[in-house]
Amino acid sequence: MVSWRKIINTISLGAFGDGCHEKVKLTDRDGLRKIGIVGNPNVGKSVIFNNLTGAHVTVSNYPGTTVDVARGKAKIEGSEFEVVDTPGMYSFLPITEEERVARLLLLTEEPEVILHVVDTRNLERMLPLTLQLIEAGLPVILNLNMMDETESAGVTVDIDKLETELTVPIVPTVATSGRGMDALRKRIIEYARN
Repeated sequence: MVSWRKIINTISLGAFGDGCHEKVKLTDRDGLRKIGIVGNPNVGKSVIFNNLTGAHVTVSNYPGTTVDVARGKAKIEGSEFEVVDTPGMYSFLPITEEERVARLLLLTEEPEVILHVVDTRNLERMLPLTLQLIEAGLPVILNLNMMDETESAGVTVDIDKLETELTVPIVPTVATSGRGMDALRKRIIEYARN
């Protein structure tokens, strides 16, 4: 079977290729384990980020771009992580500068956990990115966010069945109220230990 990561690595990585930007070597800040947060725009990634980090963030432009990347620290059950809130993306095969930067961060910084945050009301539209991340062999946790709005809209999701089918951990949340955040932290630490 052909590895998705091998195929993706055949595509130019822009700043790391022979492009017009200087080559940049990324290093782990403070040697911390990483959690990468990914997802479409407007799904609550930043609210999840703020819940995990306590909103202690550093926002900077990614080298060679004007795309903002937020970084912060989170302490979960005594373990400290660097949390990276990537720009919004619709696909792991980038079309926009934001998607290129998000993919580059995932491939070069190799987070221990990739938290894919989705708007559960639109889960069917968001699952293709989940599948791309899983096929790439990345350590994904699927975060079904906005569950309150999903429930109000009468949408139901069989989380146990979806978790079995996708073979990745799934955690429902309402990031704006903090509902499900303790369960999310627990799944992150369990997944990072394995």
